[in-house]
Amino acid sequence: MKPGVLVTADGTVFRGRSVGAEGIARGEVVFNTAMTGYQEIITDPSYAGQIVAMTAPHIGNYGINGADEQADRPYAVGLVTRSMSRFDSSWRSEGSFAGFLAGHGIVVLTEVDTRRLTRHVRRHGAMPAALGTDVDVAELAAVAAATPEIVGRDLVSGVTTAAPYRREPNGVIRAEVVAYDFGIKRDIITALTDRGIAVTVVPAATAADAAISYSPDGVFLSNGPGDPEPLTESIVAVRGLLGKVPIFGICLGHQILGLALGATTFKLPFGHHGGNHPVRRRHDGRVEITSQNHGFAVDLSSAGGSTHAAPANVPPALETPFGRVVATHHNLNDGTLEGLACRDALAFSVQYHPEAAPGPNDASTLFDHFASGVSHAA
Repeated sequence: MKPGVLVTADGTVFRGRSVGAEGIARGEVVFNTAMTGYQEIITDPSYAGQIVAMTAPHIGNYGINGADEQADRPYAVGLVTRSMSRFDSSWRSEGSFAGFLAGHGIVVLTEVDTRRLTRHVRRHGAMPAALGTDVDVAELAAVAAATPEIVGRDLVSGVTTAAPYRREPNGVIRAEVVAYDFGIKRDIITALTDRGIAVTVVPAATAADAAISYSPDGVFLSNGPGDPEPLTESIVAVRGLLGKVPIFGICLGHQILGLALGATTFKLPFGHHGGNHPVRRRHDGRVEITSQNHGFAVDLSSAGGSTHAAPANVPPALETPFGRVVATHHNLNDGTLEGLACRDALAFSVQYHPEAAPGPNDASTLFDHFASGVSHAA
């Protein structure tokens, strides 16, 4: 293994060894606290433009397989681990994780002090970084310093489908749903089709009239990467759909729904990335352990004409041009908004990933709730 280096935009150096492709990768460095699911994480389009540092110390031990891929290739631009397994041991394994990453041209560093890196990101925030092999620190530092911030960038246009496509359920079709692809994961589509929903996946910039032309029983707004505010065409489309068809949004889809309602979003210091985030349901106090991957949050107060992004000031409900909107969930780590519901417009959303790929299944009933609301077959 060749020596490798990661340098953050503030000039901090982290040394390790290369086990992936050679060369240089650059992007925003974030940490993920999931214990398993590394293949799902690296192939999640929500990680476009990011370098993922895994906090779990040993990665790759059960190998990889095609069933766990969330897209046709990895979307994270780089990976950092404390230890990369040299062997894969699982009856499901179809090859090594390191070989999979190298085959897809992903730059990977192992033997990195990921505890120190995580503490640095927590203290100073997610920031641009560069990592590579056969390159000196000064060159990497220059690349990192020149790497643009995530804020203000449209990353969705690089991951969305170029043309609509359709996925059928097995058995009776109970509903027809249009899914906006902001970076949709395969297991999300499966979560819908497993419930008898036929899914037409459309590009992110699809206009409201074009979505309605499919005569859907509902609209799904998917996860995706980056800052939601530059996605003006998608925001306008969702605004045009509100009140006309039931809507369910997750992750970036939740943020876009919030923007369509008139709220604003803000960047979190280091985001929520992992499979162990506690979220409280406001209506009954029940806590769900959730899978999350996002760097921005909705300031629901701004939809009512004020701005109180501080977690303690998330309003329980407010009036908007689309009727009454209530906060349904909040994050127990930092208090930020994790869910909302439009009582008069048949729309709801959550900030986390109820399909749990990877992660716990506590919130899978949200798909049942959506399916029951759009179903037209017994």
